[in-house]
Amino acid sequence: MLLATLLWSMAGVVTRHLQSTGSFEATFWRSFFNAVALVVLLGWLRGWRTLAATLRSGGPTLWLSGLCWSVMFTAFMVAITMTTVANVLVTMAIAPLVTALMARFALGHRLPSRTWAAVFVAGLGIAWMYANEVAAADSRHLAGIVVALGVPIAAAVNWTVIQRSGAAGGDLLPAVLIGAMLSSLVTLWPASPFSASGHDLALLALLGVAQLAIPCLVAVAAARYLSAPEAALLSLLEIVFGVTWTWLGASEVPGRHVLIGGALVIGALVANEAFALRRAR
Repeated sequence: MLLATLLWSMAGVVTRHLQSTGSFEATFWRSFFNAVALVVLLGWLRGWRTLAATLRSGGPTLWLSGLCWSVMFTAFMVAITMTTVANVLVTMAIAPLVTALMARFALGHRLPSRTWAAVFVAGLGIAWMYANEVAAADSRHLAGIVVALGVPIAAAVNWTVIQRSGAAGGDLLPAVLIGAMLSSLVTLWPASPFSASGHDLALLALLGVAQLAIPCLVAVAAARYLSAPEAALLSLLEIVFGVTWTWLGASEVPGRHVLIGGALVIGALVANEAFALRRAR
């Protein structure tokens, strides 16, 4: 799981070194290379016939999960070209809490007091970030945060759909491939005419394969041996790694309001998951 978070976290610093590729074209190529890598990896792991049969007979749950993955892939890449990496990662960090709220109302799951408290504190952190972007009159950064909200919302819908159907997460792994293909198709028209240089294509291929396809498979394998709170806690390292890489590798220093808002969000998540892990043990 540490390896997965480390690979996920390199998206920001690699994107900052693109030379001339726009947001939609970057999204297209990243999703395209991700889809190609997943076809090869899933075909090798499960067999080509099994993969094709799953895609044909997966049903509405598989395709709805794929649609959610598509929103996550697209919203993340577009957002990261509009605002800072720290803004995007902190906004994405509320995914476990959004999922908990959605499960409460869609599935009737009861939430403990600690989770309600975490939702409140994390909400304060996000509100603090929004308020400072509005005060700075930086509409592009604010729009980037709004786009980034699509990632935790889609993730929450995805997890709720999987839970409601009673399907295991591993059985829906081909949905990641569907998401990559849909993301490529959706961004194909706004990405044209293509202008990416060979340098940019190499970086986007690196993102598609090493930052998406491989860590998704690694995370699924690791999830078999970790409890949900353990996996959630470890996944938060993506924020720490991601902000650090762009700080060191792209000189993108996070603002004070991002650090304060991020501390509230991460602190709320760590406290909530730590209590859950302690209780489970």
